[in-house]
Amino acid sequence: MKNKILIVDDNEDILEFLAQVLGDLYDLYTAENGEDARQILDLQFIELVVSDIMMPGIDGFELCKLIKSNVDYCHIPVVLLTAKNSYDAHIEGLEVGADLYIQKPFSPELLQLQIANLLGNRLKIKMHFASSPFEDVRVMAHSKTDEAFLKKLDSYIRKNLDDTALNIDQLADHMHMSRPTFYRKIKSISDLTPKELIDLTRLKKATKLIAQNEFTMSEIAKMVGYSSQSLFNKNFQRYFNVSPQGYMNSLAKE
Repeated sequence: MKNKILIVDDNEDILEFLAQVLGDLYDLYTAENGEDARQILDLQFIELVVSDIMMPGIDGFELCKLIKSNVDYCHIPVVLLTAKNSYDAHIEGLEVGADLYIQKPFSPELLQLQIANLLGNRLKIKMHFASSPFEDVRVMAHSKTDEAFLKKLDSYIRKNLDDTALNIDQLADHMHMSRPTFYRKIKSISDLTPKELIDLTRLKKATKLIAQNEFTMSEIAKMVGYSSQSLFNKNFQRYFNVSPQGYMNSLAKE
């Protein structure tokens, strides 16, 4: 599936140009001002924003600041485009949290490459978290706001690991978010569904219990919220490419 990108510019010609540059590579949404962009962010699964700086109403700086200060979508990377070739403008872009600051005119290839690198690096971090038994969830945070969000969420999941019925509604309620907003947030920040994040948190706790070598596999499965030993084994293999018993054997060899 293609990544979903939101392009924001009040100039229709620029919107059309960017659509030509990025349209074959990504699924695009467009907005002609910051207010329309915010409405799209509230409703769609957006993975990156490309915005001009000079716009009436909410300009690019304000839009970027809004995105980076709102827990609902502060994880979304922002690329600012500007004709301003000044040191102060560049500094302001960085101060509001822009992930990339590109001066006009720019080559289409440069924009494509920098966006691909930004999204690719984010994906590598997500894959590393999912496949590493001891990696903390906060490795996926790209801001202080996200770090606090993930710490609070992870703490709640871990406190309720023995609840086999733990679900997205409980998590969304605890994080004071609507179900759709919470789902988009987790999917975008981790590339996992909330259910998958719960499962992965259960399994990461299981690896620590296995390392202690004080419990049977059946006991560990129940301690982390699995009522089925076979499902525990299946999910452990899925995420870590080794069975629970194989993981224990590898620890013994070390």
